[in-house]
Amino acid sequence: QTRIKGRLKRITIGQHGSPWTVETARKRAAELLVAIRSGDDPASERDQGRTLDALFEEVATAYIEAHVAKLKPRTQVEYQRLLRQHLVRSLGKRPIREITPTDIGRVHTRLRGTARTANHVLAVASSLFAWAETHGYRDSGSNPCSKIERFSEVERERYLSSDELDRLATALREAEAGGATLAVAAVRLLLLTGARLSEILTLRWEFVDAERGVLRLPDSKTGAKVIVLNGAALDVLQSLPRLAGCPFVLPGRGNGAHMVNLQKPWRAIRKRAGLDDVRLHDLRHSFASFAVDAGGNLPVIGSLLGHSQPQTTARYAHVAPTVARGVAEAVGARIGSVLGASRGEGLPSPSRPPVRIRRITRLKGSAAGARTVIEKPNEPT
Repeated sequence: QTRIKGRLKRITIGQHGSPWTVETARKRAAELLVAIRSGDDPASERDQGRTLDALFEEVATAYIEAHVAKLKPRTQVEYQRLLRQHLVRSLGKRPIREITPTDIGRVHTRLRGTARTANHVLAVASSLFAWAETHGYRDSGSNPCSKIERFSEVERERYLSSDELDRLATALREAEAGGATLAVAAVRLLLLTGARLSEILTLRWEFVDAERGVLRLPDSKTGAKVIVLNGAALDVLQSLPRLAGCPFVLPGRGNGAHMVNLQKPWRAIRKRAGLDDVRLHDLRHSFASFAVDAGGNLPVIGSLLGHSQPQTTARYAHVAPTVARGVAEAVGARIGSVLGASRGEGLPSPSRPPVRIRRITRLKGSAAGARTVIEKPNEPT
C-alpha cells in the first residue's frame, strides 16, 4: 500500500504460496516501489489490463449501474430487458473488444420479424458501446453499431372516425352500467386529454388543478408537463370518488396502489364497439386528429400532447384535408383578389379597396403602342 500521484492505492501481488512466499513478495514489493518512484502506476496498468479483458456481460452490468440507473424508471426496465433477452444472451461471454459489426448484425437480423424491437435493441447496443469507449473498454471510434442499417418501420396510424367514436361511447356506457366504472373513466380520460396511458394510470389527486383546469405532472416521458383539461375531462374527474389512504385518481387492487392493467377491460370494451384493431395508444392519436379537425394548428396540438420535438406532431398534418383546404381557399381568395384569379374577381382585400386594371390597345392608324388604365373607386376612368 502506497501513494501514487497523491492517491492512496493498494496493489495485490498474489496469493500466498508458491511462488509468493514472504521473501519473494517483499522482493516484488521493492521492485514495485522503485517503478512507482520512477513515475509508473502499476495499479492503473493492472486495472487497464482488466478493462481490456472485460466480457460483454461484465460491461453490460457496469453500464446498467453507471448509466441506465440515471434514466427514467420505465426506460430502465426496458433497457435491462433488451440487454438481458437479446444482447447478453448472444454476446455475454465474448470479450467486448472482440465484438464486431458482424456480431451485432446477426443479433439485429435475427429480430427482423419485429423491426421496431430490432431497432430498439440496436439503439441500446450503440449506447452501451459508446459508453464502453468512454470508459476504456474499447478503442475510441470503434462502435460496431455505427454501420448497421436500421430496418424500415411502418408507422401505425389509427384514428377513430366520428362513427367509431359514437360506437365506442355506446360501449363505454354499457360497460359502466355493468360496473366497470374505473376502467371506463380511464378510457374517457385518455380520449379527452390525449395523455399517455402511464400518465393517466399513475395520476395523483395532488396533480389535479381543477381551479385552473389543468393536470400538473412533475414528470413524464418528456419531463414536467401540464395537460389542459376540457370541461368533459373535468366532469369525469369530479365524478370519481377519492379513497382514503390512496393518492391515485384510479386506485388499484393493492392498498394505496394505482391501476396497473387496463388492457383486459379495454379488450372487452373495444370488442363490444367492434373496434378490435384499436389500441389504447390510438386514443391519443384520435385526440390529435379531432384537434386538427377542430382547426388546431400543429404547435398548439404539440403543446396539448406534450411533444418535445415538432417532427413528432407533424405526423398529424395530413389527418384533416378539409381544414387544409379551408386555409388554402382563404389564402387563394386573398391573393386572387389582387391577381385576378381565373375563377373570378376574388374577394376584396380586407385592408384595401378593390383595384381594376384594363389594358387598352390603340386602333390601327393611331399612335403605336398601348396603355394601361388603373381604375380606382370614386375616380373617373
